[in-house]
Amino acid sequence: MKFFTEYLWFNTAEKKEYIRITEQIKEILYRSGIKEGMVLVSAMHITAGIYVNDNERGIIKDLDNMLEQLAPFGPDYLHHRTGEDNGDAHLKSLLLHHQVILPVTEGKLDLGPWQEVFYAEFDGQRRKRVIVKIMGE
Repeated sequence: MKFFTEYLWFNTAEKKEYIRITEQIKEILYRSGIKEGMVLVSAMHITAGIYVNDNERGIIKDLDNMLEQLAPFGPDYLHHRTGEDNGDAHLKSLLLHHQVILPVTEGKLDLGPWQEVFYAEFDGQRRKRVIVKIMGE
């Protein structure tokens, strides 16, 4: 089995953003030379997430609205007693999860017809990274 690792770096303009990263993952997979296996894509920060869904503005807005309803921005988090002000970002990350595993078949991401990979940032405007680890043959 062969392993290949690269990192993606983000410094978002906004505190909260959803960024399509499918093409970057495909490019890293191509450089790896791996034809059969899997790709682990993991946000290396506790206020960011990785998810797979449709690249359509309506669903992204719906997702954002759902997360804001479940973990609204505001002062009422116990976490804020530590001096932080990003309690909602931690919970939003948990709701989406911090990583996905994607199948690789014949050297390509084996995604469904509408599936795209996204990086979700909930406490941005500073440098953060994502690990892309490809495993296979």
